[in-house]
Amino acid sequence: MSYRFPLATTTWGEEELAAMQRVIASGRFTMGESVQRFEQDFAAFIGSRYAVMVNSGSSANLLMTAALCHSTNPALRLERGDEVLVPAVSWSTTYFPLHQYGLTLRFVDIDLETLNYDLDQLRAAVTPRTRAIMVVNLLGNPNDFDRIEAIAREHGLVVLEDNCESLGARWSGRHAGTFGAVGSFSTFFSHHICTMEGGVAVTDDEELHHLMLSLRAHGWTRNLPKVNRVCGIKSDDPFEESFRFVLPGYNLRPLELEGAIGVEQIRRIPALIEARRRNGRRLQQALGRHPDLMIQRELGESSWFGFSLVIRPGSRLTRVALRDELDRLGFECRPIVAGNFTKNEVIRFFDHSVHGTLANAEHIDAHGLFVGNHHYDIPEAIEALAGIRAA
Repeated sequence: MSYRFPLATTTWGEEELAAMQRVIASGRFTMGESVQRFEQDFAAFIGSRYAVMVNSGSSANLLMTAALCHSTNPALRLERGDEVLVPAVSWSTTYFPLHQYGLTLRFVDIDLETLNYDLDQLRAAVTPRTRAIMVVNLLGNPNDFDRIEAIAREHGLVVLEDNCESLGARWSGRHAGTFGAVGSFSTFFSHHICTMEGGVAVTDDEELHHLMLSLRAHGWTRNLPKVNRVCGIKSDDPFEESFRFVLPGYNLRPLELEGAIGVEQIRRIPALIEARRRNGRRLQQALGRHPDLMIQRELGESSWFGFSLVIRPGSRLTRVALRDELDRLGFECRPIVAGNFTKNEVIRFFDHSVHGTLANAEHIDAHGLFVGNHHYDIPEAIEALAGIRAA
């Protein structure tokens, strides 16, 4: 089905197509120099010391969890049975790596306006078992990191950051994704930049960087520097060293095509984000006082991944009616990420607990959805949204 207002559209131009052709002509398709250059350029843009490209944002979450579980730094290391606070609304692969590494998930409600953590509930959710906070910046909106860092300092907690939906978002002038010990990003088609599939994990910690380089590719030493924080000093014999396995790793490597596309996409980021912010400002002006619909309240500088529409408590509008009207107007829409994730059947596999009632997560699960934002002006879409009313 073709939509007048789709969720996502391509950000590619001739430069990305030419980059692909250069890789094809080279005959080198596996991870190589283009991936390395993308990592360097991405780290420089985002303000981190290190960036590790992988094959998806989900893999970036897996990689950062694995690295923390293998860290030798007692201030960062996560152990099986440690409790991690997680927001009740996020994507599935925010949670799965935590479960897969034997960590206990404690679900915390979100704020109905920002769609990020309810920070009062977050503080109250800390228990003696709590070891870390998984922070998710939802739909481009950064969290209030002043308060989150204060909670983390007070209780000695590690901060992980899932920033897959929020490339370009900033809090106090600093890029979201750089506040945690490790942060993740996605470069899937529907996100702010696109490398086909793809993701990135960033950190300022040298040991975590080296751990992720090894874990990304089979747990071997081949991609580590000669002197490193995983195995110490590598042998000068490539025959022996190239097949030396030191960690229980994965194959999460990206393609060289994805790295080459990413190099071109990074150059576009400022313009792509500014266009999304212009649309966000127009949305706030047009729907800020809508009688039936709540839009996301911006924290810091959102990069406006998409536009959430949450039916106000007490409104006569129903989500079925809202979906029907959006369909009539030509909008493609989706639930707000995965809604209240604790309602999914997969939760039976988790070692988990729930803090409080998750009332706000339940409200957006039943009464919320989101539509697309784009890297170009969309005045007709915003005007159409502003005209929606309860029957």
